[in-house]
Amino acid sequence: MPSSKPLLIYDGKCGFCRIWLDYWRKLTGDRVEYAASQEVGTRYPQIPQEEFSRSVQLVRGDGSVARGARAVFETLGYERFYFGLTEPVYRLIARHRDFFYHATKWTFGTQIEPVRFALTQWIFVRLLAVIYAIAFGSLSVQVKGLLGAHGILPAAEYLKSVAESVGVVRFYYVPTVFWINASDAALQGVCYAGVAIAAMVAVGFLERAGLAILFVLYLSLSAVGQEFLSFQWDSLLIETGFLAIFLGNSRVVVWLYRWLLFRLMFMSGAVKLLSHDSTWRDLTALSYHYWTQPLPNRISWYMAQGSLWFQKMSTAVVLGVELVIPFLIFAPRRMRIFGAWCLLSLQVLIFLTGNYTFFNLLAMAMCVFLFDDRDFERWLKPPLEAKARATMLTAIVAVVVVTIGIARTVETFSGHSFAIVKYTAPLEIVNSYGLFAMMTTSRPEIVMEGSMDGETWRAYSFRYKVGDLGRAPRWAEPHQPRLDWQMWFAALGSYRENPWFVNFAVKLLEGSAEVRGLMEADPFQGTAPKYVRGVLYDYSFTDTEERRRTGNWWKRNVKGLYLPAIGLKNQ
Repeated sequence: MPSSKPLLIYDGKCGFCRIWLDYWRKLTGDRVEYAASQEVGTRYPQIPQEEFSRSVQLVRGDGSVARGARAVFETLGYERFYFGLTEPVYRLIARHRDFFYHATKWTFGTQIEPVRFALTQWIFVRLLAVIYAIAFGSLSVQVKGLLGAHGILPAAEYLKSVAESVGVVRFYYVPTVFWINASDAALQGVCYAGVAIAAMVAVGFLERAGLAILFVLYLSLSAVGQEFLSFQWDSLLIETGFLAIFLGNSRVVVWLYRWLLFRLMFMSGAVKLLSHDSTWRDLTALSYHYWTQPLPNRISWYMAQGSLWFQKMSTAVVLGVELVIPFLIFAPRRMRIFGAWCLLSLQVLIFLTGNYTFFNLLAMAMCVFLFDDRDFERWLKPPLEAKARATMLTAIVAVVVVTIGIARTVETFSGHSFAIVKYTAPLEIVNSYGLFAMMTTSRPEIVMEGSMDGETWRAYSFRYKVGDLGRAPRWAEPHQPRLDWQMWFAALGSYRENPWFVNFAVKLLEGSAEVRGLMEADPFQGTAPKYVRGVLYDYSFTDTEERRRTGNWWKRNVKGLYLPAIGLKNQ
């Protein structure tokens, strides 16, 4: 008989059917009625009884019947996506319901809930706001020494050079608010504004507008930061912040974050093998990593004392997590959550054994999207969930982000370049990732020295960079001492390959208070030296016996001069 609502009839003896029908009830609400064939089958003589055991039957409001895959699509409101090839797939599952019943229990559980992301997104936005505050706050105490008028790489001079070189297209190549004003006050003001707006977002005030402003401000700093803001986590924060602007508009943004997390983790593993670096291939990479990484901490020393067997096993685990686990990001719920805990565990271990600024915090924050609201509701009350609406702008963003992401991934594997990557690169909305493709197997370190007479030399002391043999490696994260970091990179090459380093030496000769403020101690107490030089040493950790005997965490051998002694002509 005709009815106002469609009725889906299923085999009540099928455990697989009961699990999924319970889930569908929650999706369709009171729009569709459900009943077991054992209870109502005889009321519909137009349906042969044997059909009830073969497939579900949807009795429409006018009395007509759809079955199999078509019935499923119509029940869920996706009839416009139905096509004939879905029927063989449906029949395959129906013939092997016992297998798929156990597969469902293993991957989804026996209680499947509609996925909700209101609380998940709320948590992520707060975590992102905290990370933004850390990033801006860390820069605020360094930006004058790095990019100010008396800094190592003045932003105003850089922008002037760009303007002279490319003319009006400078706004495209260097998208930054500092075209308006690049003074020291403006640089610090942007950092302070970033901290304030991040706090505003964290408490839930004008979230979307605040996230858009944070994206623009950090992109502006990155655009003029030159070597000092060229790190992958700076790009990752910009890309993550860009996607955050569209949160709440559509669940597709959650999938874009999963796609970003996949690229970040998988490509970090892939580049290690694509580089053909022997230490990754023979699993000895971590036997070097702890003492050759840019800024080790105290835990790094203890980890470096592990046996070769331990280091090889650890290297294998890292490669496994980075190359295999990322595929679980797109797996069913239980497998995805297992993958999330694996990725979180790796990030925690990296956080504990090295100083990687806010990178690990940001990677862990993105792992939030591998869970959903019911994973957090036992601790937090979910906010009121507004119905997500897929806007045309969100759809365009999704297409652009996925396309560029695929292009960047293909570039890494093939070396072929794509125009879309080149043209969108200045905006940093989709970036390439992959840390430690090549493992350094030695630790060259530059010790900066100054002299008033060219005979007696005194060493400058950095806050976090390796220097004094008896000083334990320090904890710096989530703060990033960017000069200390760049000193590590400079030591891997020559001063000719690092023009910023020569600028650094000149600023010391000029007595720049802003640059001296980036270091821990000035051996000349504010007086500019007449000469400076860089001495290159080869550092390594002491072992347990040597540290017990000498008290030193490090040992070193002199390699020669990195930068010969220089002075200013007018001194």
